[in-house]
Amino acid sequence: MRRVVRNSSYLFGSNVFSSGLSFLQGVVIIRLIGVANLGMVVIIQTFASNINRLLSFRMSEVVVKHLGPALADDKKPEAAALVKAAGLTEVTVSLLACIVLVFLSPWAARVIAHDPTTTPWFLFYGLILLINLVYETSTGVLQATHRFNHLARLTLIQAILTFSIIGVIYILYRWVAMQFLAPFLVPAVLLAYLIGKGYYNVSLVTLALREVNTVLGKDWWRVSLNILPGKRAMALFALNTNLNGTINLIFRDNIPLYLGALLSTIQVGYFSVAFTLVSTITLILDPFIAPTYSEISRTVAKQQWDTTLRLLRRVTVLSGGIILAIGGFWALTGWWLIPFIYKPQMRPAYPLLLILLLGYGVAGVFQWNRSLMLSLGKAGYPVLVMILTGVIELALILALVPRYGYLMMGAILSGYFILSNGFISLRGLLEVRRRQMAGAG
Repeated sequence: MRRVVRNSSYLFGSNVFSSGLSFLQGVVIIRLIGVANLGMVVIIQTFASNINRLLSFRMSEVVVKHLGPALADDKKPEAAALVKAAGLTEVTVSLLACIVLVFLSPWAARVIAHDPTTTPWFLFYGLILLINLVYETSTGVLQATHRFNHLARLTLIQAILTFSIIGVIYILYRWVAMQFLAPFLVPAVLLAYLIGKGYYNVSLVTLALREVNTVLGKDWWRVSLNILPGKRAMALFALNTNLNGTINLIFRDNIPLYLGALLSTIQVGYFSVAFTLVSTITLILDPFIAPTYSEISRTVAKQQWDTTLRLLRRVTVLSGGIILAIGGFWALTGWWLIPFIYKPQMRPAYPLLLILLLGYGVAGVFQWNRSLMLSLGKAGYPVLVMILTGVIELALILALVPRYGYLMMGAILSGYFILSNGFISLRGLLEVRRRQMAGAG
C-alpha cells in the first residue's frame, strides 16, 4: 500500500492541478465559443480518439504485465523484444487508424455533427493519431520501470501549455477586439489541444526511449522478435485488453457521439460541462490504477491472499472518502456555481451532474476490479459482464434518449456503471476468497 500511495502521489498532485486548469479551461472555452461549439469540439476530439482506441491493443497494459517480470528476472533480451514488438504493433495500428479517420470524417461531420462543412476540422484534429504513434508502449515502459514522476510532470506541463494557448486566444478575441478571428475560433481551440498533446506525446516517447536505452542498452532494438517467449499468450492478452477497450469505447466513451447523433451539439455541451466536474473524481483516482494494478499483480502472483484483500480494502476506503468529498461538494454547490462560473444557459448541466456522480462514484470506489480480474487470469469475465450490460444500455439509449433527452442518457450511463462494476467486483472478491480457502486447506 505504501508503494501504491508513493507512486500514485506523483500523478495525484499533477492531476489535481491539471483538473483545476481543465475546469478553468472549460469556462474560458464556453465563454469564447459558446455551448454548441463546445459540443462540436467535444465530438471532434471524441471521434478521433475513439477511432484510435478502437484499433488499439492497449499496449501499455501488455508492457506493464510482461516487462516488469522480465526485468526482475534479468531477461533483458526478452524485455527488449517485448518493447520492440509492442512499438511496431502500435505504429501499424496507429497508421491504420489514420486511414480510417480520413474515410469516416465526412460521414461524422454529416451524421454526428450535423454540419458537413466541419469535415476539415475532423481531418485537422486527426493529426493527433500520427502524434500518438507509440503512446501506449511508451506509457507502459515508464509505468513498468516506476517512472510515475515523469508521467506526472508531463501531464502538468501539457495542462499548463494548453490552458495558456487558449487563454491567449481568449484575450486576443475578447480584449484586443480581434473580431476577424471569429470564424477560426473552433479550429484555434483544436490547435491548442493538438499542441498540448503533441508536447506530451513527443516528450513521453523521448523519456521512454531514454529509459529503455538505460535499462536494456542502446542496441535493444536490434534484438530479434523470435526470442520473445509466450507469443500466443501475449497476443491473447493483447486481444483481451483490446476487446475490453472496445467495449468501454462503445458503451461508455462514445456517449458524446451518441448525443450528437440523436440530439444536438448543445446537449453534448451540457454533458461536457457535467463530465468536466465529475472528472475531478476520475482525475484524482486514475493515478491509483496503474500502481494498484502493479501491487495486485505482485500479491496475486505470490498467492498472498490476505495481503491482496487488505490492499483492496484500503484502496476502497481511500477512494470512497475522496468520492464522498468531491461528490458532496458538487451536489451542494453545483446549482448556483455552474451558471455563475460558466453562463446562466449552463444550468441544465446540474441535474445531469448529480446523475453522473452516482455512476462514476460507484465506478471510482471499485476502480480496482478489472486490475484484480486481470491478475487472477480472469480477463474474460469483465468483458462478458460489460457486453451483457452494455447491450442493454445501447438498447435503452436508442429507445429512450431521442424522446427523453440528455438526462435519460445520464441515467442509463450511470446504471451501466453501477451494474457492471458491481458484478465484476463481487466476482473478483469471491475468487480471491475461494483461492484463500483452497490455500488454507
